[in-house]
Amino acid sequence: MAATMATQGERAVLEEEFKWLLQEEVHAVLRQLQDILKEASHRFALPTSGSSGGAVKQENFVLSTSGTDQVKGVMMLQGDALCQADVNLKMPRNNQLLHFAFREDKQWKLQQIQDARNHVNQAIYLLMNRDANYQFKTGLEVLKLMDAVMLQLSRARNRLTTPATLTLPEIASSGLTKMFTPVLPPDILVNFYINLNKLCLTVYQLHVMQPSTTKNFKPAGGSVLHNPGAMFEFGSQRYEVSHVHKVECVVPWLNDALVFFTVSLQLCQQLKDKISVFSSYWNYRPY
Repeated sequence: MAATMATQGERAVLEEEFKWLLQEEVHAVLRQLQDILKEASHRFALPTSGSSGGAVKQENFVLSTSGTDQVKGVMMLQGDALCQADVNLKMPRNNQLLHFAFREDKQWKLQQIQDARNHVNQAIYLLMNRDANYQFKTGLEVLKLMDAVMLQLSRARNRLTTPATLTLPEIASSGLTKMFTPVLPPDILVNFYINLNKLCLTVYQLHVMQPSTTKNFKPAGGSVLHNPGAMFEFGSQRYEVSHVHKVECVVPWLNDALVFFTVSLQLCQQLKDKISVFSSYWNYRPY
């Protein structure tokens, strides 16, 4: 009898603790998540619709690689757009120095940044839909909300950490190739992308494969970074990559955003774990 009463008493305590968790602690975590994710969204420096914040600031970055001066680039980043780019390329065959820059009427949108911020804003929207007056009735509600928020945060992080894989013909036909003055020579390809907290520029130097060549033509598939020897066909011509140059620079606010994503995902998981602990102690099943 005493054991039964003790069990009933423990159950009552657990129910009170779980009620407090749903009514108080969950909302405290949601407020904390909103604050962190708003900071993450601000780091992207993109004005929201109807924003009166004025123009987004422009930032200059120098792209280079230690130990080599084959390629150097100066980029101007404004939010999610490269609005200026100046690239110097030293040709290895004859040490000729090529210079090409964005046309004044052109800028290149970095879709990775735009997508990441959209996912962050979607996560904020999900959190704001459960204001301080909302009463969570079950653990299942909390778990579903955390799963939805974590999905958006994971997608935001993945857009920055996982650049798109492109084939060489896709790079060759990209609108990026038409943005430069003077016009890029046919034996040069360029690609810009975000990788983690870095802005990256890859320059591919090509040579034309003659019809009489004895090399077995094997077109390369999609990749973030193609290696020398990769082959592809574009138009009526076959090419082989002879040299690859990758230069990059750290974008500090991208690093901040990635840290905010990690902290937010940890908070979500911690809240999910607390909900799960209660379900393992007694019959109340939040699932």
